[in-house]
Amino acid sequence: MNINQEQLNIFKTVMETGSFSAAARKLGKVPSAVSMSIANLEIDLNLKLFNRVGREPIPTAHAHFLFEKTEQLLVEMNQWKQQAIALSEGLESALNIVVVSELIHTDWTEYVALLAEHFPTLQINIFTAPQEDALKMLINQTAQLALMFEREFLESREQFVEFKKETLVPVAAIEHALAQHSQVSFEQILQSLQIVVASRDRTVKPELLYSKNYWRTDNHHSACSLILKKLGWGVLPVQMMNENPELRKKLKILDLLDFTPKFEYYVDIVWNKESNLGLAARFLINHIRKQRIHTK
Repeated sequence: MNINQEQLNIFKTVMETGSFSAAARKLGKVPSAVSMSIANLEIDLNLKLFNRVGREPIPTAHAHFLFEKTEQLLVEMNQWKQQAIALSEGLESALNIVVVSELIHTDWTEYVALLAEHFPTLQINIFTAPQEDALKMLINQTAQLALMFEREFLESREQFVEFKKETLVPVAAIEHALAQHSQVSFEQILQSLQIVVASRDRTVKPELLYSKNYWRTDNHHSACSLILKKLGWGVLPVQMMNENPELRKKLKILDLLDFTPKFEYYVDIVWNKESNLGLAARFLINHIRKQRIHTK
């Protein structure tokens, strides 16, 4: 059996138009070519698809059954062709993107939507991880791109482009002891338990760590839950509170006496310069670079 896409398309058109001649006109072919294609399809399938009685062919029950499957099969064949063409042009078979836990509430989804629009056959996988773990995923190439905060020291293999700023603030539950003060000194912060978002690797020291005593979690949702239980204070994204007005009623932004109670960071798209990035990853990087030029 050797059935090709053109045969299926001709069969589908005959079923839709109701005759060989109408299908021929729609497809820009001569009626004899359509009739021959259907005859060959019947031979290949060893099935009678049309009863040729009277002026127009009458579809058999077999034809009606196969017609229901034909359109989806043609769609899948076209998708397969598009995927093959895209792969030949350098498109990844899949793009893995890791988003640092504190950045889940940023508008990163608009960039994923942009990729889906330009590369509809691309499989996109999104992961979340603490900053240090996200960098490890880039280095070991389990992720091709990472959405991360700026780093004080760059790993030799990483390359990046800035695309926005993000603000984090120190918070405590409104019933917490720290929240009872109009201003909080560094000594008070130092002595209070801190809930910190940190790497799953216990050997990696957490960033934004100020207290002597601290608990670790690998995502800001867990951190927020622990803070709301008055178990400690922590640093959370402002955007997280902006998106959930209820949090603003339950949390207090601490006014730190000795330093500015806002931590503003640039957010970067980061990649491993030793990786052979595919078409979609390069497209996104170039898109963000163009955005930076237009906003300067």
